[in-house]
Order: sequence, then structure tokens, then C-alpha cells
Amino acid sequence: MSQSFDIAVVGATGTVGETIVQILEERDFPIADLHLLASSESVGHSVPFRGKNVRVREVDEFDFSKVQLVFFAAGPAVTLGFAAKASAAGCIVIDLSGALPSAQAPHVVPEANAPVLASLKKPVQVSSPSPSATALAVVLAPLRGLLDIEHVSVTACLAVSAQGREAVSELARQTTALLNLHPLETRFFDRQMAFNLLAQVGKPDAQGHVPLEKRLVTELREVLGMPALKISVTCIQAPVFFGDSFSVSMQLAGPVDLAGVNAALEAGDCIELVEDGDYPTAVGDAVGQDVVYVGRVRHGVDDISQLNLWLTSDNVRKGAALNAVQLAELLIKDLL
Repeated sequence: MSQSFDIAVVGATGTVGETIVQILEERDFPIADLHLLASSESVGHSVPFRGKNVRVREVDEFDFSKVQLVFFAAGPAVTLGFAAKASAAGCIVIDLSGALPSAQAPHVVPEANAPVLASLKKPVQVSSPSPSATALAVVLAPLRGLLDIEHVSVTACLAVSAQGREAVSELARQTTALLNLHPLETRFFDRQMAFNLLAQVGKPDAQGHVPLEKRLVTELREVLGMPALKISVTCIQAPVFFGDSFSVSMQLAGPVDLAGVNAALEAGDCIELVEDGDYPTAVGDAVGQDVVYVGRVRHGVDDISQLNLWLTSDNVRKGAALNAVQLAELLIKDLL
């Protein structure tokens, strides 16, 4: 009989936490007991798993010695409050919040830097990067050995689910109000989100950068193993519930061989290259899928040393929950 594991999901009632549970079931992860944990406000809720409704319990009272692996899918404060307890109990910790320093919990995307996992010391702590960094790493990883990349410029059009369930509800409420010609009330966002684009996602620092932008730069450099790579990024808030889209422009040291780029992308793991003349969208293609879609592969208008791409990915599924589960699948191989 194959070995099964006791697993905990912290933040189980959030969008990402619920999706982790769903993917664990879809991929038939070897689970003996599944423990769903959240804050006191969510205690009593239940999440479906393998034909049953699993009740959510309070993370404050949980004994982590009952499990061997923990997903932290809540905010940074929760990870900082409980990850050390989980590690002290001998658990594998997979954090999705970005709270843990990379020296302690390296950022890993299996399609880009899976060998990092083999060097981790027990008790293992590993970070699943932000959905934006994950999507970009999946696509840029097969191009590293092909191109001499000098600079990457990214415009990330992020779904409101990047900011959680409250942001999703706010977009739905605003959309309904405007379509019914009712006065607009802003609650979560500081201005109209429906039928609009916002120039930033979160609050900028003194230099004008928001936390998601700085996190993306740091994580992408680490995952690609290119610490000196110059990356400029702008995260904008799009009026979309789920699915991120990215306009990516890379400046190379020499002319770009588009045929070679397309071949590398075709061969890349978890990449769906859309044929010339077509392009992918978040809603029409990426949402609910386990791949990153790539289209509009082209040179610059008058610069053959420039490579431009359009990417789209399900931020909750591929960008967050699936990457975390893939990490768990690789880590438990050592325990089987």
C-alpha cells in the first residue's frame, strides 16, 4: 500500500486555499487526513473534499505535530505567526504569502528551478512565488539558455482576485450597481474599479513602487537564477475577476531568432503557445487551466534585438495553488 500523508491547509476558506484543496483532490494527492485551518471568523465553515464536507478549525488551537506538510495560503502575518511552530513540529512548510526570507524558504517554480528542492535541509521550508512571478518564470525559463537577456520590461494586468475575496465582491457589487444605474459606492477600492483600469495595485512606497512590483522583481531574479537581471515592472489593476495578463518586452544582446524562440516555447513545460494570427485571453483561455498561454511573439517595431510576448495565466490556479501542490508532490518523493 502506498504511503499517505496528513496535510494541513492554513487559509482554507480563502480563494487560494479552497483551490489548493480542489487540486489536491484532482491530482489524487496521497492524503490520509486533511486538516483545514483558518481564523476564528471562519470556524464552522466547511470545504468539499472527496465527497465530504471538511469542517474548518481555528489555526490558533491546532497541534502541528498531527501533520507532515502544511500549506500557508493566508496573509503574511499568519505565516509569521505559525510557520515556526509547524517547522518545530517537523512539518514541511509551503508558504504562498511571501512572508519568509528566501534564505530560509527559497522561492521555487518547478518548471524553472526544481533542483533547488534537493538542497533544502529538514525541516523544509519553501516559498511559492507570487502568481505573476510564477507565470513569468514558466515562460522565461526555457528562453534562458537561448537568449542573452539584458532587460525585461513587464506590464502586469492583474485580476482583482490578486487582492482577495473582498476585492472580487467589490468588483461584482460595483458592476451590478452601474449596470442598474445606481450610485457608485467605493469600499475596498478607493475609486471606481468596474469598467476601469487602476494604475497601481496596492499602496506605493516613497519611490512609487507597490509591494507586488518589488516582490515580482526579487522573486523572478531568484527563480531564474539571474540575480543581476534588470527588470522593470508596472502592475495595474484590471476589471477582471480571475486571470492575469502580461505584456512582456525583452531587450537582448543580439538579434532574436523568432523560430528558435517559438520552438523553445513549444517544448517548454506547462506552456501553451498560440499560433500566429491568434492570441490568448485570461477569460477565454487561461482561467481554469494548468498552463501559461503565450501569444503575439514578435520583434520590436524596428529592433530585431527586442522580443515581445503576450502571456496570460489563471492567477489563483496556475499562479498560486497548483504551483504549491506541485512543490508538495516533488517534496514528498523523498518521504515515499
